[in-house]
Amino acid sequence: MSEEKQKTNDLKDMTYKDAGVDVDAGAELVTRIKPFVKSTARKELLNSIGGFGSLCEIPSGYTSPVLVSGADGVGTKLRLAIDAGHYSSVGQDLVAMSVNDVVVVGAEPFLFLDYFATGKLDVDVAEEVIKGIASACEIAGCSLGGGETAEMPGFYSDKDFDLAGFCVGVVEKARIVDGSKIREGDDIIGLSSSGPHSNGYSLIRKILNQRKTVASPTRIRELLAPTEIYVKPLLKVFSDNLIKGAAHITGGGFFENIPRSLPDTNLASKINQTTWAVPEIFQWLQFEGGISDREMFSTFNCGVGMVLFSDPANTEKLINTLSSENCDGFKIGQVVSSDYAPKKTELLIR
Repeated sequence: MSEEKQKTNDLKDMTYKDAGVDVDAGAELVTRIKPFVKSTARKELLNSIGGFGSLCEIPSGYTSPVLVSGADGVGTKLRLAIDAGHYSSVGQDLVAMSVNDVVVVGAEPFLFLDYFATGKLDVDVAEEVIKGIASACEIAGCSLGGGETAEMPGFYSDKDFDLAGFCVGVVEKARIVDGSKIREGDDIIGLSSSGPHSNGYSLIRKILNQRKTVASPTRIRELLAPTEIYVKPLLKVFSDNLIKGAAHITGGGFFENIPRSLPDTNLASKINQTTWAVPEIFQWLQFEGGISDREMFSTFNCGVGMVLFSDPANTEKLINTLSSENCDGFKIGQVVSSDYAPKKTELLIR
């Protein structure tokens, strides 16, 4: 070794921790979360966290199983949660956004993976978040098979973190619900949301930032209410053959998401907003932000987190079945013929 290199090396024995990555903190986190993760394990899961990959069998009982995957995040709702120091609900947000996407085609979610990235790992915060993820996986009926915790100093500020989730579900090939059987005259059923869910938060934060008075802690808690998980009630009505199609009302609101479930024909959806009461939290956002009706329904779910399509002969049974699963469903519109603007969503707003 040259004298110059020797002098350089003698200055300091650099470690990964000196660079801002604490592998011991990561190991402590794994130890802490193992009980939560274990509580979600379905019989198909073949190993526990700590390995290089999650091993999981396809659930039994399927003749021609089709795997359905989905990935999503929580978006800038995390900024609101971090600033408020409220971490308990964002784990459910993460799970809900993926499992609700997967279930709309009739698939049973059975495996979930998470990604937690931060500038400096706070084990207490990460534990609270992952505990929420595990709890939500139990609600959705899927195993939390593992994930990744990435400490990235210099990329995120110390207390900031981001989340991503990945879900795998399975559906019998002959029972895939793709909207192809939707016909003119079919009813459109809305399912109640728990709030804005995980969409529109860049606009929400802009409204909060421009207000002259600070939003109350109660209002912040309303805005951080966890996203509703619709998996179990939907799987029940799918198994009873009561649904022809479904749409998860996420980013893009009614106007973007409902058309995604309609077949490529001359059909459109006619929604009557007078059939349900828009929750107060959305009315408050609209007033404080001076937001138009059109923009509200293009950005937020406005009280309807999931939309289902059913034959009118099945609607009453569908709503009653949802109610038995503690899910509030109500008719909000009808599928109509529209040669002029196929796949359009027409919204009647009072």
